[in-house]
Amino acid sequence: MKAIIEENKYVELTYKVIDQKTRQVLTQVEFPLGYVHGVTEILSPRVMDVLEGKSEGDIVEVHIDCNDIYGPRDEALVVIEPIGNVPEAYRKVGTAILMENDNGQTKSFLVTRLDARTVTIDGNNPLCGREVIFKLEIVMVRDATDEEIQYGGKLEAAPDLNNCRAVPV
Repeated sequence: MKAIIEENKYVELTYKVIDQKTRQVLTQVEFPLGYVHGVTEILSPRVMDVLEGKSEGDIVEVHIDCNDIYGPRDEALVVIEPIGNVPEAYRKVGTAILMENDNGQTKSFLVTRLDARTVTIDGNNPLCGREVIFKLEIVMVRDATDEEIQYGGKLEAAPDLNNCRAVPV
């Protein structure tokens, strides 16, 4: 009998985030992501709730309005700068820029558009304003060990650094 996802089960899954309107794959996680159910929340609470009761081999689709998670888009977080004001290192679409406000709070912005004269930098989460489908494939379900429950996931062995040598730079 297959183990089902419930509290204190170790679960590994892969997933895709698909734009509901365009069917474009926005994010894809191919290397299994592991967690202990009921201990670690790796995705939105709605996704975690839908996984409850499922088992290895199941494929689950969860429709999510990202406005419920990230709120509506805030156009005040979109900045268009003359290209000359933006350092060369930030002149590539997809580049993340960590910015700090006057109070010392940091926020990640993303370069979303570039043309000959301007660079558009957006502080909204890339999923803001979208309706998406989380398509999850459950790769493994088993009892979690006491250590995994305490840690919230699989414990990886630390690398053995005893035989390492310094490399001059």
